[in-house]
Amino acid sequence: MLSEHMLDCLNDQINLEFYSANLYLQMSSWCEFKGLDGCAGFMKSHADEEMEHMTRLFSYVNETGGLARLGQVDAPPFEFDSVADVFQQTLEHEVHVTGKINQLAKTSQDENNFSTFNFLQWYVAEQHEEEKLFRSILDKIAMIGLDGSGLFFIDQEVAKLTKTSHAPDTGTA
Repeated sequence: MLSEHMLDCLNDQINLEFYSANLYLQMSSWCEFKGLDGCAGFMKSHADEEMEHMTRLFSYVNETGGLARLGQVDAPPFEFDSVADVFQQTLEHEVHVTGKINQLAKTSQDENNFSTFNFLQWYVAEQHEEEKLFRSILDKIAMIGLDGSGLFFIDQEVAKLTKTSHAPDTGTA
């Protein structure tokens, strides 16, 4: 059974994952508007992945006898300076999410809630992969640049990542 504090923290995370999905979907729209179809597809797939993260948490809360609560989710920004800005903001957001996941894991440890701690290990690994992925995209942008045909090549490189980026498989759903 979840403590009220743990339940509140998990529900906050559910809503953060929901915001993440909205943010990435909005970024996808911006990319498509700018003609960056590869980046748009990549961000849309990440929006879908964030919804899966939200659903996983939602199900866990309900399975443990808690009440998953969806709260109001702020509208994400819809204007960005460049594709580099999109991915920099994405990395910063993922770093924020990592901090929240780590705090959840600490809370579960502090409460001796090892079932929740175990459940959260998938998210800990996922966040490591997410930060690594977005840092690598920013590294590619820095190497290739956005001038001239650089933007075209970045869009092509990011499109390739859509097919290869997946969450770590731990065998749990």
